[in-house]
Amino acid sequence: MAAVTSNARPIPKQIVLHQPGGRPWGMPNMGPFCIKLETYLRMAGWGYQWQRSDFRRAPKGKIPYVSLDGELVGDSQLIMERLERSRAAAGQPTLDGWLDDRQRAVGHAVRRMLDEATYFALLHLRWTDDTGWETYRPALARSVGPMKIALPLIRRSINKRQHMQGTGRHESSDVEDMAIADLASVATIIGESAFLLGEQPSTYDASAFASIEATVGFPVMSRPRRFALENAVLRAYRERMRAKWWSDLPVAATAAM
Repeated sequence: MAAVTSNARPIPKQIVLHQPGGRPWGMPNMGPFCIKLETYLRMAGWGYQWQRSDFRRAPKGKIPYVSLDGELVGDSQLIMERLERSRAAAGQPTLDGWLDDRQRAVGHAVRRMLDEATYFALLHLRWTDDTGWETYRPALARSVGPMKIALPLIRRSINKRQHMQGTGRHESSDVEDMAIADLASVATIIGESAFLLGEQPSTYDASAFASIEATVGFPVMSRPRRFALENAVLRAYRERMRAKWWSDLPVAATAAM
C-alpha cells in the first residue's frame, strides 16, 4: 500500500470501531477482518472507541466498519488505506513508509492471498464443517444477540456464497490443503525476520496476524490449525504480535494438542 496522498482526508479526531463484542476463545475477535482492522489501529497508534456493530448501518453491508468524525466508512482495507493517506498528507509517519517497491509488492500479494483466498478456507472450517459449526455457532449466537434465530439461514447463505466463489465446491481435505499452502508461504516469507517484511511492522502484518490468529485461535483441531501450531516461525510470529499489541488478552495456546 503506497503512501499516496491523493484523495486524502484530514486526520480524524474521533474513531469509533463498530464490530461484534467479546474476545471469544482468548482471540481479539471471532472475525478475521475484525482482527485485522483492530490490530492495525493498535499497531499504528490510533486512539479509538468501540461500539457494537449493526448490519443495518454498515456502509457496505460488511463488518467491521468505523465512524470517522461521524462519517461511516466500510471495508477494513479501505479504512486502513484512508487512515494511512491522512497521515501521509499531514506529513506524519506511516506504517509502510520504510518499505521499498519490492516489499510493497510482496506485501500486496500476501494480503490479497490471505484476504481473498485463505479467508474462504477459514469460513469453510467454521461455517461448512459440521464440527466447526457446532463450536462456532454458540459464540456467534452470543455475539449477534436477537439475530441468533436467523443463524441457520445465514449459514445456508454463506455456504452458498462459498460455492459461488469456488471454495465451497472442493472437498474439505482440499480446502485444508489450500489453507496450509497459504500459511506455509507466509512462514517462508517471514523466515528469520521479526515481522512479515523485515524487522519493522507494516500494514501487511495486520492481515498476516489476522489469518494466523483466526486459524490458531479457533479451538477445533483442523489440519491448518495443527500446521500453524507446529510451525516454529508462525508460532513465534503470533506470540510476538500478541505480546506487542494484544497483551491485554489471555496467554495464547502455542502448542498442538
